[in-house]
Amino acid sequence: MFDYRNLKVWWKARAIVRSVYEVTARYPDTERFGLVSQTRRAALSISANLAEGSGRRGAKEFARFVDISTGSAYELECLLVLANDLDMLPDGELRKAATDLDEVKRMLIGLSRRLRVVKATE
Repeated sequence: MFDYRNLKVWWKARAIVRSVYEVTARYPDTERFGLVSQTRRAALSISANLAEGSGRRGAKEFARFVDISTGSAYELECLLVLANDLDMLPDGELRKAATDLDEVKRMLIGLSRRLRVVKATE
């Protein structure tokens, strides 16, 4: 088992959740059950899957959850781009979010690779 609280990527993912909640609070009320909900779920899923996967047995299972977190990061990026397309998210906020997400995606991909090396030696 791994301790997700020791992962820098988990801390960065938590920061993304906070910023996503702040940004989506300004979306129109008509999007509360649409884009707001989906965007928040995608953001939460990044850190939550890291935590869940860290409690699984072995690197192989953890790597699978890291991959799910990576997919959620890409989903979140898409949702933020769509919000920008719909004039709900200003360009500057999209650029900041995209930069933060790019860093998290790189970290997740690196973690997944490391876990697969560990898995191969188990």
